This record gives sequence, C-alpha cells and structure tokens, in this order.
Amino acid sequence: MASELYNTIDALSREKGIDPQIVVSAVEDAIVVATRKYYKTQETLRAELDKESGKIHAFAVRTVVENPEQVEDPLLQITLDDARKIDPSLEVGGELRIPKQTEGILGRIAAQLAKQVIFQKVREAERDTVYNEYIGRVNEIVNATVKRIEGPDVIFDLGKAESRMPRKEQSRLESFAIGERVRVVIARVEKASKGPAVVVSRAAPELVQHLFQTEVPEIYDGTVVIRAIAREAGERTKIAVMSKDKDVDAVGACVGMKGMRVQSIIRELRGEKIDIIEYHEDAVTFAEKALQPAKVSRVSVVDASDKHLEVVVDDSQLSLAIGKKGQNVRLAAKLLGWKIDIKSEEEKRQEVELQMSALVGSPSTPLENVPGLGEGLIEKLSAAGIGTVEALADMTPEQLEAIEGIGPKTVEKISLAVNNYFSSLEAGPVAEEATGEADAPFAAPAETEAAPAEESATAAEKAVEESVEGETPVEARSADQPAGEPAAELDETGEQAGQDSAPSGDKDKE
Repeated sequence: MASELYNTIDALSREKGIDPQIVVSAVEDAIVVATRKYYKTQETLRAELDKESGKIHAFAVRTVVENPEQVEDPLLQITLDDARKIDPSLEVGGELRIPKQTEGILGRIAAQLAKQVIFQKVREAERDTVYNEYIGRVNEIVNATVKRIEGPDVIFDLGKAESRMPRKEQSRLESFAIGERVRVVIARVEKASKGPAVVVSRAAPELVQHLFQTEVPEIYDGTVVIRAIAREAGERTKIAVMSKDKDVDAVGACVGMKGMRVQSIIRELRGEKIDIIEYHEDAVTFAEKALQPAKVSRVSVVDASDKHLEVVVDDSQLSLAIGKKGQNVRLAAKLLGWKIDIKSEEEKRQEVELQMSALVGSPSTPLENVPGLGEGLIEKLSAAGIGTVEALADMTPEQLEAIEGIGPKTVEKISLAVNNYFSSLEAGPVAEEATGEADAPFAAPAETEAAPAEESATAAEKAVEESVEGETPVEARSADQPAGEPAAELDETGEQAGQDSAPSGDKDKE
C-alpha cells in the first residue's frame, strides 16, 4: 500500500497535469540539496523515496576502482578492497552507496530549502507540460473564461493553463468582465521564467475566418473559399472570397439573407466593419474591388516583379479611396500583397505634363530676338546670368533693379519690350489665320497685296523700336494709304490705332 506522502504526490500530479515521477524526482532532489547543506560535503549524493513507507533515504555514492593509485578523489572513489569490506558483492566500476542519516537531523531550514526545490521543479515540469500541450495548437480557436484583469492585460483560464492577452492583441471596441466566456485565438506559446506563457488574441485575422466558417455553411463545406483576410481590429476587416461552384455567389453566401450572417459576425466583433470582396486572380481587377467603396478610374501595373500598382481615381473619390488615416488603401494593399500608389486625376495630369515637358524641353529664345533691347542692356543682362527671354520674363522688377546699371526707367523699358514681344507672338498666328481665311477664294489678289502688308509690318516694328529707345514716336504710313491723308499713329504693339485687318478683308471681298 502506498504511503500518505506518495498519495499526496499523486494528487498533486493530477492537479497540475504532470507525471507523478517528476514530482518524486523533485522530492528526491530536494532531500539531496538539504543533506548536502547539512553535512557540508562535496560527495556525490543521491536520495530515494520508499513508496510503501514514505521514507526518503539519502546515500553518498562512490565509484569502485581496482587499486589505490587510481583513486583521484577519496570523496568520489574507493578501492575494491575497501568497498568489499562494506559490500562483498561489488566489482570494479560499480558504485558503493553509503547511507546518510537524515531523519530528525535536517531541521527547519533544510525542510524550507527542500520545499523551495520541490516547488521549483514542479513549476518547471508544469511549464514544459503546458508548452508541449499548446505549441501545436497555435492559430487555433479556443473558448476561454476571463479570470482577472492585470492592468492592460486580460488573463484567461483555458482549463489546463492560464493565458494572457496583451493590449495590442485586443480590439479597441471590446471590454471584458470577470467570468465572461469568449472565443480567442492562440497567438503564440512562450517559455517564460515565471511560468508557461500562452498568449491569446482577439485581433488576429484567424478569429474572423473561424467566425465565417461557423456562420456560413458554404465556407464550412468548402464550396466558398476564403482566399485572403486583412484586418485592423476594432476598425475594419476586408475578406476576399471565391466560389468553387459557378452557381453559388460567394459574396452573397457570406452576407446571407438580409445580411443576417455577416451581422452575426459583426455583433461578435462588437461592431467592427467588414468588407466582403470577390477574389480575382488578375491583380488589376482585384485591386479595383479591394478599394471599395471608392470607385476606381483605372489601375496600371508599375512593376510586376516588385508587385507595384498605380491606381488613379476621380478627385472626388481620392479621400474615400485612401480612407481614414490611410486605412482603406492599407488594408487593400495587405489583402492583395501588392504595393499601391493612389493618385487623383489632377495629380496624374500634372505628372504627365511634367514628363512631357521634360521630354520636349523648355523653349529658350535669345535676348537678341526682342526688339527694343539695346546691345548695352543685353550685355548687362547676360552678365547677370539672364540669357533668354523666358528667364527675363520670370524676373520681378525688384530682381531687375538689383542688377548693376539697371534703374526703374530701364525696368519699364524692359517690361514694355518683353510684353510687345510676347504680344507679337500671340497676334502672329491669329493674324495669319484670319488672312488665310479671307484670301482663300482669291489667290491672285492675296499675292499682290502681300508686299504692302510686309512693308506695313516693317514700319510698325521700326516705330516700336524707336519708341522703346525713348525717341519721339513717328508716324507710319501704309503702302496702300492715299498720300493726301494724314498718317495714322501706331500704338505700343506696332499696329495702327483703331484699325484691324477686318476692313482690308471686307475691301478685298468687295
């Protein structure tokens, strides 16, 4: 019959879920530690528990050698002759066990030390047992009971062990009461120094997958397959589903009649938003659906090897596509496994314009092409690093006055010359187009009047140059103007004031 001590050890083993022999070994090791501390010896000690009597016997163990020359340490070795005086049956290589008295002499301190050793050994055995039990169940859904709340962490009772749910594994929408039963995901199992650490989670995507398998029979039987899940706990979840049966709508099966199935899952997750998306092998089509509820204008693949997409949306859809704090596009990228760049139509247009301008190159017109700028002024501007009309047009009056040798009057002169130059560029194509339309039916008259028109333009340019140089404006007379009539004054653009090409066109028609 087993002793009372062994029965206690057996009960403790069943409570902790460990092998009784582990507890027995812990007790024997504790007696060895206490005996060594009491006798203050370096001998090799061992202890054995008698299951029948409940007594623990301690021994000093020495190895038997053949002759005295082989004895290196008298506390660890003994000669064959000396060993046979105690036990005649011993041979070389055997072990001689010398009993050590323990009963009634170890005292309170030794007992306390033995107790600490036993507890330590039991905790280590319990930690190993729990680790081996749950290491193969990572990502599995289990039912747990809230045991206590320690600061931001929630401690759950899994039955055989306790588990911990840190703050980052919780949903911000959830709060727990002691004794409440909830479903959790075993996130990882750690070997901690303070005991077995099973970390559970309510923020893992596997929880949503398990809830869909529970609520949707088509997912449970394999007709509808969950291909990808992207989740930010407490905010939003995107789940991509695909049907293996062409007659079964994957999205409709997950939503259920009047949304009953998905609403049940949303209640379990305390109101977390869920987007159910139909899966596509084509990344472009999948990206358009993954960015719902935003409407996508077009999707293009930037780099297939790097899995990089560019999405263009309407200006009004940009904020919706990006989502609050970038959440929508972040979840879509996680769902696809691709990097996504979102741009509005306006941003894309500006980008294309910059690329085109970079290819074509910006125009550059020398300052010598501008009438009214003297050689001395052109030299001053060139010395200041201004060599084109476009660079000159971009400068402010203050910047021009900062150049040595240029004052306010010279700035006005430069401004007038530049404005006249650009006005002549804008007016040139328009005048040519109007002249072409008017003279098309009468080719011969147009040729005859081409020379007077050129003479008139030349006279106008000379008038502008003289006015820019500060001289008195002159009067220009067109070639077809009667000699008796006074000459018409030219305005700043070099054209006759109050006249345009319309009257000459009408006259030609007549």
